[in-house]
Amino acid sequence: MPIFGRPKYTTVRVKKREIPEGLWTKCEDCGQIVYNKALEENLKVCPNCQYHLTLTAQERVHLLIDNGTFQEFDSGLRSVDPLKFKGPKTYVEKIQLDQAATGLHEAAVEGEGKLEGKRIVFVVTDSRFIMGSMGSVVGEKITRAIERSIHGRVPLVIVSGSGGGARMYEGMFSLMQMSKTSVALAAHHEAGLPFISVLTDPTMAGVMASYASLGDIILAEPRALLGFTGPRVIEQTIRQRLPEGFQRSEFLLEHGLIDMVVHRKQLKSTLAMLMEYLQAV
Repeated sequence: MPIFGRPKYTTVRVKKREIPEGLWTKCEDCGQIVYNKALEENLKVCPNCQYHLTLTAQERVHLLIDNGTFQEFDSGLRSVDPLKFKGPKTYVEKIQLDQAATGLHEAAVEGEGKLEGKRIVFVVTDSRFIMGSMGSVVGEKITRAIERSIHGRVPLVIVSGSGGGARMYEGMFSLMQMSKTSVALAAHHEAGLPFISVLTDPTMAGVMASYASLGDIILAEPRALLGFTGPRVIEQTIRQRLPEGFQRSEFLLEHGLIDMVVHRKQLKSTLAMLMEYLQAV
């Protein structure tokens, strides 16, 4: 017989302190955890390593266009499914999912506004929408923006963020947008109007091989991945190690493929300065 009786235990439920989601972001480069409010105040640039995180199309407009001056055009254009593409998801399903996730109708936003008081035609692609890839609607929007710049005799600025290149769901219809935008830019050049191309991470494939590389001046954000085919595919093809920093903005600047690498905080003032210079010559 035990000297002491069996002890009685009381279960105490401790309510865990709930931490709201969406307050912190992990830097994709250095792994630092950054408070979202501080990150937004720093224009989504990591304060630890200066890595430039992705901006949405709306955030780009807010960053570069004077408040209350942006007028969007051609927002009613919608992609169709010419090939009746089928896969794990159909093309129509993919479009609908990305429309719901981004609040955009397509990967490109196009319109007019003022940049430090200067009137410009402005286009931005959003990598959240099918990787910012160029289908028929994106190509049409860019071409219309170029033509609007010609007719209005105002500078053109295109901010590219496309890791998807030509949109495979549309096949040849997508590839045709490369030549269409390039021909439109040739007419823009003949008209003697300035076109500044801004490359962000990532700008690749058919987009980089067409309008994105045809600027009178080409700017890039720091450490952006820029090129046609990704470095892993190139290494597997040539069976050689690529140089350190290959296809990053700084590498392309060193080899004369772009004109400037500009920190996001200086991008608006740099664009204004360049447009003033280009219009003066």
